[in-house]
Amino acid sequence: MRILVLLSRVPYPLEKGDKLRAFNQIRELSKKNELILCALNPSSNLDKQKAFSELQPYCHSINFLDLPVYSRLWNMAMAFFGNIPIQAGYFYNRNAVKEINRLIESYKPDHIYCQFIRTTEYVKNISIKKTLDYQDVLSHGIKRRLKKVSIIAYPFLKMEYKRLIRYEGHIFDYFDNKTIISIPDKNLIHHDRKEEIHVIPNGVDHSYFSPINKEKTFDVVFTGNMAYPPNVDASVYLIKEIMPLVWKKIPIAKVLLAGASPVKKVLSLKSKNVKVSGWMDDIRDSYSAAKVFIAPMRIGTGLQNKLLEAMSMKIPSVTTPMANDALQAKEGSEILIGGNAQELANSITELLSDENLYHLIAQNGYNFVHNNYSWESATEKLNEIINNT
Repeated sequence: MRILVLLSRVPYPLEKGDKLRAFNQIRELSKKNELILCALNPSSNLDKQKAFSELQPYCHSINFLDLPVYSRLWNMAMAFFGNIPIQAGYFYNRNAVKEINRLIESYKPDHIYCQFIRTTEYVKNISIKKTLDYQDVLSHGIKRRLKKVSIIAYPFLKMEYKRLIRYEGHIFDYFDNKTIISIPDKNLIHHDRKEEIHVIPNGVDHSYFSPINKEKTFDVVFTGNMAYPPNVDASVYLIKEIMPLVWKKIPIAKVLLAGASPVKKVLSLKSKNVKVSGWMDDIRDSYSAAKVFIAPMRIGTGLQNKLLEAMSMKIPSVTTPMANDALQAKEGSEILIGGNAQELANSITELLSDENLYHLIAQNGYNFVHNNYSWESATEKLNEIINNT
């Protein structure tokens, strides 16, 4: 089958969860289908040549559609007055519309696969079988952020939240198939036929994220894009509220915050016991350098790839109930869970002080992700959905 894959970002480098999902799905779908990739590009720093070379083995045609700054600002304003989500406007561009229509006319795809509702305005009225990957429930991610934003930003985010809820339900009927990353996310979609949505989880490359035997120079690690609000919040929560409780018992415990684009709020967390690494060429170096991985997520939605990766490398992991709702690991045997700073701190200190517990959680977590999460099996389900439409 010939599939037009429409993405809101170029799926390389893999520093964001949506890029990781898209890249691996493209790799797996390409084994049985011919792919025409059309990726919007709001970034002025993209190394197009590198991205093209990484994607070329899997795609029959690769198209990067630049979204100029002036265009994004204009279309955000148009979205504001047009009563659609601002982020749908941010990714919409008239020149991109023409190019997407040209690609459809030239290649005549059998199916269109869209990632995120951000791309749906381009193809919602095209009479070709279509699949929408909601991936996350964007409205609920905004709702969680409302509790933590400034009084100035609050009314704008509140407006975006209401628009996203309406739009997530409205766009449902334009697509033949709908997919999403987890059951909790599926249950948050406001549509009376949301049971039709297929859950397609993320996977993990177990051959790449495998145990590495090396000296542990950190006690705790947290990874992620450090400009993404949920990761920024988690970093501050970890250093300001969780680790002070750990330091009372283990004063020399060292923390690594690893990931691209750390904002000032994250950089300000540096101290003699806290390192902020910034971009790492190989994120496995951060996991393998630490004894314990923690994902203290309080806002955001979806499945945390960082947990899958850490557990696949046999690093015992700690997280919040919110993050584990999507993961579904067994508390106390495959992962440790804390609902507040004290419980999370206790989990860290227990793992660092109890060797038997440490190895139990590490081994069981490793077994859990190997048994339940792979890109091959997850994308095979997606392939069947698309090909049976």
